[in-house]
Amino acid sequence: MTTSTAVKKKTIKKVSSTQLKYSKKQYLKWYEDMLVMRKVEEKVGHLYIQQKFGGFCHLYIGQEAVVAGTASACKKEDKHITAYRDHAHPIALGVHPKYMVAELYGKTTGMSKGKGGSMHMFHKEVNLMGGHGIVGAQIPMGAGIAFADKYKGNDHVTYCSFGDGAARQGALHETFNMAMMWKLPVVFIIENNNYAMGTSVERTTNVMNMSEIGDSYHMPSKDVDGMSVEAVHEAIAEAAERARKGDGPTLLNINTYRYKGHSMSDPQKYRSKEEVEQYKAKDPISLVLDTIKTNKLASDKDIENIQDRVKAIVEESVKFAEESPDPSAEELYEDVYTQKDYPFIKE
Repeated sequence: MTTSTAVKKKTIKKVSSTQLKYSKKQYLKWYEDMLVMRKVEEKVGHLYIQQKFGGFCHLYIGQEAVVAGTASACKKEDKHITAYRDHAHPIALGVHPKYMVAELYGKTTGMSKGKGGSMHMFHKEVNLMGGHGIVGAQIPMGAGIAFADKYKGNDHVTYCSFGDGAARQGALHETFNMAMMWKLPVVFIIENNNYAMGTSVERTTNVMNMSEIGDSYHMPSKDVDGMSVEAVHEAIAEAAERARKGDGPTLLNINTYRYKGHSMSDPQKYRSKEEVEQYKAKDPISLVLDTIKTNKLASDKDIENIQDRVKAIVEESVKFAEESPDPSAEELYEDVYTQKDYPFIKE
């Protein structure tokens, strides 16, 4: 199969490292957070190959700037919902990765007590409303969460992330129509990594610029460089401000790239190594590190300390997961129903 020409039709602009747009603290946090996501995911890939846990496994490697920029631009009360490429989302929102890894292992200490696994990361305390295994299911669900906040009269915003493949679901159009009719406080984020499972964008639509999907609903839409955490942060902040003012949703087509296959079982025969390397040259973590070094925001020793700290976090996470207890058989009957919602259920 030939390499997708979608790469040639997209221009990813490199942000100059001399353009210091944010504080030293913010750049160092972006660097450390994205490095944790990257190193944890690399370790997860190795653990999966070693059959430490089963099920499906979709890695976020290469796309870290999308969730890092979203997390830095949002408010604590805002809500997040995404698809099944969801390991990095809790990390970006402040959850220690050991709980995510324990969830992969199916342990009781996992984010969902080991019952969700790789594709269903939830965390109530940070308003992560889950990764979802049904393709595109989170799109109407995200609008529903936003509807609840609008009904309550608060200024919370929901960030609903989905891939370029999920954008082909019919539910998207029904959702966009209602979201604009009701001016729901939701930011729709296309994590556009050029491929669905293995089918390029150009083979699924004649609308190559996916931000145009919102045009027929008069939904404000824009393209965003997903390899630049600054660009993502700015776009999310702008869209969130619009939503908080009651002006309704925004569609962000965030152009990013996954360095690994769709899942761990994907041989990636639909793209060339040259294409992958082209995007790695614009790696979001390297760009932030370049900004830090050029602007002397941290010494070599400071950077080395961050890298050592990240390494320790990865080791701690694996150790925690492997030493955590397996669930008991009785756990099968827990968290199915609650007596509060179903008073007819007898204890």
